[in-house]
Amino acid sequence: MRLYHNPRCSKSRQAIAIMQNSGIAFEEYRYLELGVHPSDISMLVELEGIIRTNDLESDVQLDPTNKSQIQELLESNPKILQRPILVDGDKAIIGRPVEKILTLLPSA
Repeated sequence: MRLYHNPRCSKSRQAIAIMQNSGIAFEEYRYLELGVHPSDISMLVELEGIIRTNDLESDVQLDPTNKSQIQELLESNPKILQRPILVDGDKAIIGRPVEKILTLLPSA
């Protein structure tokens, strides 16, 4: 499991705590430093609400149905990625609310 994490985000820190308390091994993935993981991009562009629209530059007109635009935006500016995100194999979920990540945990 890979958890997309921004240490400055309270929801992201809550997700880290949930994962640590679960005892399940996971990778704390610092996407602001590393960018979107190449093996995850095609799955992430399919998630509704994956873009933090408030963090988009004012001149960007987002078409939420245009997957190639979303991919390009995420690859060029990972800051706009919603967080936290838990990825498990071919499944991913945005942790908003943070408890949603529990649905991907084996004990859920």
